[in-house]
This record gives sequence, structure tokens and C-alpha cells, in this order.
Amino acid sequence: GGNAIDAACAMLGAVATMWDVLSWGGETQALIYNPNTKKVIGINALGVAPTGATAAYYKSQGYNYPPEFGPLSAITPGTPGGLLTMLAEYGTLSLAQVLAPAIQLADGYPIEAQTANSIETNKHHIKQWKYSPPVFLPHAGEGREAPEAGEIFRQPDLAATLRKLVEAEAQALKAGKSRREAIFAAYDRFSNGDIAQEMARGMREQGGLFTRGDL
Repeated sequence: GGNAIDAACAMLGAVATMWDVLSWGGETQALIYNPNTKKVIGINALGVAPTGATAAYYKSQGYNYPPEFGPLSAITPGTPGGLLTMLAEYGTLSLAQVLAPAIQLADGYPIEAQTANSIETNKHHIKQWKYSPPVFLPHAGEGREAPEAGEIFRQPDLAATLRKLVEAEAQALKAGKSRREAIFAAYDRFSNGDIAQEMARGMREQGGLFTRGDL
């Protein structure tokens, strides 16, 4: 019942739960062609470095350049803002409708072999993050720590975050906001509200440079 933008946002949200393809903490770029105006619109949803990620800081920590992996390599998430902006400005469906498949996947799906094996191959990187191993490595200490192909892969914290975005939209609509305003209310909760506060807290706990203002 929606348009191409609704479909693209639903697809992006869904595949961002698959870890090795995209992620909700990742980045997004999009080109949108409007057949009525014959113009192409660009969406730049790339992340930026935290305020404290300066050359002087990294040199003070003994780095010649920022590390490739770990908390000090992290940038601000771009994908959520890109998806929400595309949907608000050019889509027709609600955020609740568009995120329904992503929430279903985050609640649990039989993981495919490619993603399961990628998690196993990259588990040494995953272990650099305090909160990641319980999600991605359910068989910690065993020969294979990642899920097996076909095993139900659950991401409860991600599902809870996506539901908070939908909740923010619902509250804004109930308060009389327009569809567009309601979706941007979800964006505000992500970048300025409790979601941003928790991301910043978790990053700084693990040695990252994020502050709430960076999001």
C-alpha cells in the first residue's frame, strides 16, 4: 500500500538487523528519483566522528591514526536518521508499518549460514564490545561460539530500541502531530532522548568518545 520509498525504508530496516550486511549503528546513502520533477534527491546519512575524536587525542593515546575496530573507532550512527528522514519526507506509510518487519526479525529469526559463519569468523572483533558477546556469541566458551545456521537469533535490545521509535511516533500522533512530525519525533528520541543517552553512556563505559550531544 505504500510507495517505493516506504519499501526501501522497510527493506533497509530489516536488513540492518542482519549484522554483517548493514546495521542500525551503521551508515546509509540513498538516491531518490522523483518522476514528476525529473530530479534526483540525495540522502547523506553517513556518520560523523564524535567531538572528542581529534588528531591530538589519538596521538596522546599512542595512535598514529584512529583504530579500525573497537570503541575508539566508532562514529555516530547514520542509518536511523537517514531512514527516518526518507520516510518522513518522501514516504506515505507510518513508521510502525515500515519497522514491523525489522522488529519481527530482531525478536528472533532462524539465522542463515552466511551471517552465522560471518559472526564466528569475526568474533574476535565482537569481543571488543562489552554488550555484544551475549547477543552474537550465545555459545561462549565452546568450539563454535556463534549461532548455528537455523538457530533462532534474537536481538532483544535492538527490538526494544525500535519499539521506542514506534512509541515516540504514536505519542506524537496522539498529541495531534502530523505524520511527518511524528516520524521526526521518533528521530528526536533517537538523537536527543533516552536512546541517545543510553548509547552515549554505553560507549563511554567501554572507552569510547561519545557524548549525548554527538548524536
